[in-house]
Amino acid sequence: MLKKILIANRGEIALRVIRACKELGISSVAVYSEADIDSLHVRFADESVCIGPPAPGESYLDPRKIISAAEITNAEAIHPGYGFLAENPDFAEICESCEIKFIGPPHDVIRALGNKSLAKKTMAQAGVPVIPGSDGNISDLKSAREIAIKIGYPVIVKASAGGGGRGMRVVETEARFEKAFDMARTEADLAFGNPDVYIEKFISNPRHVEIQILADSHGKVIHLGERDCTVQRRHQKLIEESPSPIMTITLREKMGHSATDGAAAARYVGAGTFEFLVDSDHNHYFMEVNTRIQVEHPVTEEVTGLDLIKEQILIASGEKLNIEQEDVKIKGHTIECRINAEDPDRNFMPSPGKITAFHMPGGHNVRIDTHAYANYVIPPNYDSLIAKLIVSGNDRREAIKRMERSLEELIIEGVPTTKEFFQIVFKNKDFISGNYDNSFVDKFLALKKSDSEINEGLTAGEDK
Repeated sequence: MLKKILIANRGEIALRVIRACKELGISSVAVYSEADIDSLHVRFADESVCIGPPAPGESYLDPRKIISAAEITNAEAIHPGYGFLAENPDFAEICESCEIKFIGPPHDVIRALGNKSLAKKTMAQAGVPVIPGSDGNISDLKSAREIAIKIGYPVIVKASAGGGGRGMRVVETEARFEKAFDMARTEADLAFGNPDVYIEKFISNPRHVEIQILADSHGKVIHLGERDCTVQRRHQKLIEESPSPIMTITLREKMGHSATDGAAAARYVGAGTFEFLVDSDHNHYFMEVNTRIQVEHPVTEEVTGLDLIKEQILIASGEKLNIEQEDVKIKGHTIECRINAEDPDRNFMPSPGKITAFHMPGGHNVRIDTHAYANYVIPPNYDSLIAKLIVSGNDRREAIKRMERSLEELIIEGVPTTKEFFQIVFKNKDFISGNYDNSFVDKFLALKKSDSEINEGLTAGEDK
């Protein structure tokens, strides 16, 4: 068993890892920037090291400072959390060369799966369903046009090294292809330092469903069911739940086999997430692999009863998975909302600042993962996540009602948040029925804007 772990992250995920370490009897080391000196992960770690100024590039994204902090504290391993260096193969390789255990897949696996076109090829060879498209990266316009015509419009151009919707363009017609292709390559180069793109058939109005897997270093791979993350805005997940409202026993078995077969083919080790698109006929298509713990991992923890962070640490310690596939049971229904310091009325603009009042909801089957507290100052340098509100029920209907009650109890004052947006969503008839796809938020916001404009017009008329 590892004896000391450094957490190369901040906020709620750093605090989450620290808690797992304490329960396993492992010493923890927090790193922090000058902006995070008052963060709870610094307070509750056994040791802490300041690694620089607020700018991520001078602190959390600087491998040299992370490694130095590990060496001076004699940390045996580094847990990267999510974001920052979590999926950086160079950082994983540096850890390995310094004989520091990187809690995640080997660097070559991260590198291979981080290249989306190569990952797609690996999955296809393993028999995992993939979206029709190019066999690899496409750099010249002529070849790209030919592929687009062959698979049929609409198509989507994607950055091979991309994520978060950057370097991505949906093309409806051939007339718009050249401009979209050039823009995707330019944006990919600016965002990731790599202009490579590939082309896929665009699946209209799908569901976004992901499968959580665990794989040990002894060749055993299991899946822990699915999470539905269809409610997104600009490819950023807002609500996650399990089971998926569209899931059947047959579909779960098929998607589970796809994920475990893909993980075995990639020689995966650790916790990971295989992301799929599911069309209206319940066909599933591989999208990508997240080679880290996910923001939404508590959803899987609540429906399976497993602690994924502890499992990550045990796997990194060289232990065998002590659970069989047939032992994994999905119990009840769990939903997670990401409470962000963002203003939905201003196009979800990040809103850093001081939290003047903070009250967390409670009660049966309510969990909240947060690093925030009253008088905590949300710095402008990092993502806007304040808390993850997770609730469970015997079924989806009970979970939705429990989330409504919990959102009502949640009090965050001083900064705008996404709380009220979620309160409206959980009363939406399409969301309640489960009858929606990945266009839900865009349609929802368009309708909300239309209603607002109508109300403004009525008010203006009354003023006259």
